[in-house]
Amino acid sequence: MPTSPREHRAVAESYGSDAERYDRTRPRYPDALLERIVAHSPGPHVLDVGTGTGIAGLALRSRGCRVLGVEPDARMAAFARRKGLDVEVARFEEWDPAGRVFDAVVAGTVWHWVDPVAGAVQAGRVLRPGGRLALFWNAFQPAPGVADLFTEVYARALSGLPSDWRRMDWRRMTGPDAYAGVCATAAQGIREASVFAEPEEWRFGWDRVYTREEWLDQVPTFGGHGQLPAEQLDALLTGLGEAVDALGGSFTMHYTAVAVTAVRNG
Repeated sequence: MPTSPREHRAVAESYGSDAERYDRTRPRYPDALLERIVAHSPGPHVLDVGTGTGIAGLALRSRGCRVLGVEPDARMAAFARRKGLDVEVARFEEWDPAGRVFDAVVAGTVWHWVDPVAGAVQAGRVLRPGGRLALFWNAFQPAPGVADLFTEVYARALSGLPSDWRRMDWRRMTGPDAYAGVCATAAQGIREASVFAEPEEWRFGWDRVYTREEWLDQVPTFGGHGQLPAEQLDALLTGLGEAVDALGGSFTMHYTAVAVTAVRNG
């Protein structure tokens, strides 16, 4: 939970320290979202912004797209290349497209790290007329009993940390509405770029069953969690493990994939 621009950047640059875990544990994106992006783009050439380990880019490539990734973290880029994705290392706002144009620009769980106006302007430069910009995130939406247990664990395990951590409330900070601010900022950046039609929002619900081990493996990849002191992270993982045990050793997490998307004007 970064609270300053410096902390924000530190979190953004932390994921490559364990790229294999990130790739292994992070949720994928629902078929309906990916297929709609492909169907509503004018061609197969896709630029994947903040490609990370290639989760979104490889899923689109498997659907017939020709994907180029742009990724600021060389460690993440190297991992994605090992999986067969073409990736160039740069921050998207500063990346040189060298005259290349694309049918779609996508960004999976990354646009909140990008300057919303400069990013949209850059996307407008590299999209052909009629091309689609699609920015999307997976929003956690746990069942009420799961949310109650997780909230209690965070309050107990992180009691010695600043109030932002102690207020981690899985009952309020999850679900698609928790992304309302992120989506509004992205949409306003698209409007200010002045080359796109009015942005719209897509939502797609889907579920995943997690075992105790699978959930605990993913937790250190959540934003800010990798910067927790070792003692607090251990206490948090222990408490979450006990919570999943109390749920019978596994639980179903409902997700809503939320997308902000717009077409580049002619």
